[in-house]
Amino acid sequence: MKTLKDVRIGGSAKVIKLHGEGPVRRRIMDMGITRGISISVRKVAPLGDPIEVTVRGYELSLRKADAEMIEVEII
Repeated sequence: MKTLKDVRIGGSAKVIKLHGEGPVRRRIMDMGITRGISISVRKVAPLGDPIEVTVRGYELSLRKADAEMIEVEII
């Protein structure tokens, strides 16, 4: 299983499934990250937290823990 954390800087991925429950899942979905959407990784902080991504034309920052809950297919 590949997660968003595994995508390299400059790479893109397609969301397959969101893991997690309750407020964590809701926070991820509120950012516009849903199944089937494409995500591009723009930048990763030196220690891996946060991860900056582009989703639906918006630039967002994700915590590493949240990125581990997003299962993706690297494209």
